[in-house]
Amino acid sequence: MLHESEPKQTSVARSINKKPNCDPPEPKRIVIVDDHPLFRKGLAELIHSDGSFAVCGEAANASEAMDVIRKLDPDLMIVDLSLPGANGIELIKNIRAEYAKLPILVLSMHDESLYALRAMRAGADGYVMKHEAMANVIQAIHEVFNGRPYLSPAMAAQVITKFSHRQTEGEVDAVERLSDRELEILELIGKGNEVREIAKLLHLSPKTVETHRAHIKDKLDLKNSREVARFALQWLQSRGA
Repeated sequence: MLHESEPKQTSVARSINKKPNCDPPEPKRIVIVDDHPLFRKGLAELIHSDGSFAVCGEAANASEAMDVIRKLDPDLMIVDLSLPGANGIELIKNIRAEYAKLPILVLSMHDESLYALRAMRAGADGYVMKHEAMANVIQAIHEVFNGRPYLSPAMAAQVITKFSHRQTEGEVDAVERLSDRELEILELIGKGNEVREIAKLLHLSPKTVETHRAHIKDKLDLKNSREVARFALQWLQSRGA
């Protein structure tokens, strides 16, 4: 009887010691691209509160971001749209050209739905406004990793409203002619920012902002900077922004 039971005991012990499915999975590795160090720090702490994720790298601009991706090969990128130099939408396009399947989540201060649509068209998998980030970013990361596109509740409502109550085609087409940077500046003008304030927010020179404003004026067929400001304000008001 002893000889019969010994192999069974050994076999059971061997099976328990292997524990093939009990090791915790490695956390998903995330890179944050934002030019504000304090925001990056707070976001990293929030992400680390979920044991499924770990921030493995950071970058303050688009050029640094591409270097970090190439060195670290992360599982997901979190990208701000307002970056010095090349903006976030340009960065998304560059990432997509080199890493077709790398998930990208956008965190943005811009609450106009056109930014979300442009970011998603460029290749982003989700869009969260910064003032909602602390409440929604963990859910957004989970959704994106599960292969589902994510829009924060407020932005989703805007997108639905945009398609339910379309403006005249002329208005839509006029704004669509603007570049991503010009659209960004149009929104900031509509919110009452002067050239120097916009330059500071976007890390551009005042002269560069003035050049963009001149392009906006020409593309929208407006006469002067005062008409640009009036158009920008009406454009934001018509969208409830």
